[in-house]
Amino acid sequence: MHSPMFSLEVFPPKRNAPVGTIYDTLDGLEGLSPDFISVTYGHGTHSDRTATARIANTIRKEYRIPAVAHLTALYSDKAKIDEALDMFEQAGVSAVLALRGDPIEGLEPSRDFAHASDLVAYIREHKPDMKVFAACYPEGHIQSASLDEDIAHLKTKVDAGATHLISQLFYDNEDFYRFLDKARAAGIDVPIEAGIMPVAGAKSTRSMAERNRTRIPRAVESMLERWGDDVPTLRAAGINYACEQITDLVANGVDGVHLYTMNRPASTRRIWRNVEALFAVGE
Repeated sequence: MHSPMFSLEVFPPKRNAPVGTIYDTLDGLEGLSPDFISVTYGHGTHSDRTATARIANTIRKEYRIPAVAHLTALYSDKAKIDEALDMFEQAGVSAVLALRGDPIEGLEPSRDFAHASDLVAYIREHKPDMKVFAACYPEGHIQSASLDEDIAHLKTKVDAGATHLISQLFYDNEDFYRFLDKARAAGIDVPIEAGIMPVAGAKSTRSMAERNRTRIPRAVESMLERWGDDVPTLRAAGINYACEQITDLVANGVDGVHLYTMNRPASTRRIWRNVEALFAVGE
């Protein structure tokens, strides 16, 4: 285990992409030895569950790294969640990241799980030996009226049984520290990992920020303006910026860093080479 924690996120290939691309990604990450790798999950189709479980099983068996499986609930009834949990259990998943999931226009949500806290409580009741992680939002969830309101919802998730939190991406560490102070003041005492997503493209960065209500600070905006049409240079700048964020976070005693790899192992390896010395290795 690292101190602070260090973990990664990967996602299954898109449906029209060769399935082998995920193994290229995992091979590219070999040797980094994160404390766990989380595997994303779509909107609850059988193919989503199968892909997530298969990749998680590969991470555990072939790469000897604990795997955490994402699970969304907004469009799943209890039977579908039971099926997914059984599949994840058989795949040797060490924990589930319980998410509500994004609304989809034209689809009717399930009545079983209106909130992530409902899913957290259900997993704790039906799979008591499975660890349950949850998401948090340093700048507040886009559907919350305020950060304080969102932290109250987060406290509900923790009270329901979530024992580990992973934050949404942010580009200004001060936003994370402000959130962390409020979360601790609200009685949330579980580990909270800081989610870092390196800037890789101007369009994707702005789109992601808008979708998640993530503030783009002046330093990042300057990068996008100067190198927005020069992808290799922007990615290099994004790697440097992510390393600076991580260095500051570790220096300020963060519980852990969760790196969103976006299935780009080369960038992930460059970041890890720069910050590896900051993460002590223990039992």
